[in-house]
Formats: sequence, C-alpha cells, structure tokens
Amino acid sequence: MAPEEQKTMKRKLQDDDKPRKKQKKQKKVRDDEGDLDVEAGLNRAFERMDGQLIADHIAKKTQRFGTDLSPIELADLYISATAIRDSTSWQQPRSLENLPAFLEAFAGESEKLESSPKKPGSPHTIIVAGGGLRAANLVRAVRKFQQKNSSVAKLFAKHFKVEEQVAFLKKHRTGVAVGTPQRLIDLIENDSLCLDSLKRLVVDASHIDQKKRGIVDMKETMLPLTKLLSRGDLKDRFTDEDRHIDLIFY
Repeated sequence: MAPEEQKTMKRKLQDDDKPRKKQKKQKKVRDDEGDLDVEAGLNRAFERMDGQLIADHIAKKTQRFGTDLSPIELADLYISATAIRDSTSWQQPRSLENLPAFLEAFAGESEKLESSPKKPGSPHTIIVAGGGLRAANLVRAVRKFQQKNSSVAKLFAKHFKVEEQVAFLKKHRTGVAVGTPQRLIDLIENDSLCLDSLKRLVVDASHIDQKKRGIVDMKETMLPLTKLLSRGDLKDRFTDEDRHIDLIFY
C-alpha cells in the first residue's frame, strides 16, 4: 500500500473509532442502577443479597477504592461470606422507620434491646453509618431503645469531640451505639468503646444520598468500614461460636 493510502486508511480508522469511544463512555453506569430508589433513599439491591453476594460486593468495592494497597493489605480487608448473617428473609423496605423492627427481629424474642450491659460503654448493638447526619437520623430512629439505665450512644464526629464521647462512654451504660467507621475505630483503639458484650454489628448499607451513594460507594467511608470490620477483635468473632457477633447489612 502506498504511503498516501496508508495515511488515508489511518485517518479513516481513527474517525471510525471516535463514535465507539463516546458510546463506551455513555455506557459506564453502576451495575445496581435499577435498584436505586432515590425518592426513598434506598439501594434495594441489599434486600436480596445473601452473605456470598455481599462478600463479593464488598470485595469488589474494596479493590476499586484500595488501588494504593498491596495485595496482602487487600487480602487482610477481605470479609468472608460465612461472617455475614443472611437477612434476605426480611421483607420490608430497609428504611429508618423499619430499623427498630429489623433489629428486634434479628435479636430474637429472648433479648430486650432496651437493656444494657452493666459495664459502661459496652453496647450489645453497634450501627455503622456513612456520615454524621445519617448517624443522627439513625439515633432518632432507635430512640425507643433508650431507657434510664440504657443510653443510645452517639459515636460520630458531627458536633461531638472524641474527648466528649470518651467521657460519655466511661460514665454511661449503653445498649445501642450509632457511629461512623473511623470514629468507632478511634474509640475502640483508645479503650473507650468496649466490645466485650457486643452481639451484633449492623451496617447501614441500603441508605443512599441524592447522588445515589451509600456507605460502600465512597472511598472515604468504604475503606474505613472495611478496616473496622477486618479488625481482629471483631473479625475473629464473626465466626466464633462462643463469643459470636452477628455482622448484618441493613
């Protein structure tokens, strides 16, 4: 082929490739787009995800956001399917108003969520939220579990300093605690939040904001969440029969 013909063919191939590139860019949408109910603020996909599907979903998100982590570090953040309690039997929307009933259903009839361990700062239930505003809404949703000797602890950064939360946990018996991943990590590491009596860790996974993002859809919340869940003092107990903790995605 003559040099001039080669140039013409090259230009033609480049021109032909442009629409395809544009089309490919337009197709880049979230896999769960059809499950996103923005009006209700819910990602309905979690309603039908069993432990294996959630484990795969979390692993995929961790790999996506953890590009600066080594393969070993990524492996350390992996949560197995056997660690996650199947909650697909719950038939109601995973909204704020249904959260108390959901917690009661998975706690069982023998446990009263209004109660609290005698040791201060030692909740039986921790709810993990993506941000301070959402955490505040969750606190209001579970206010029914607060009694005279059983506080609902607010363990998130919005309007609260770590020092204030440390003082609160040292003085108050707590049944249910609501917090954001990094603040929970900080309080565990400074020995203010005790995990000895913990029976369930509930991730507020279904909630999405107006931009269709939930706790697992943003790097700034997803990576701290996986670091929290993969802590040895929690992760080992997800599959420990004697000191078991339920890991539940709401």
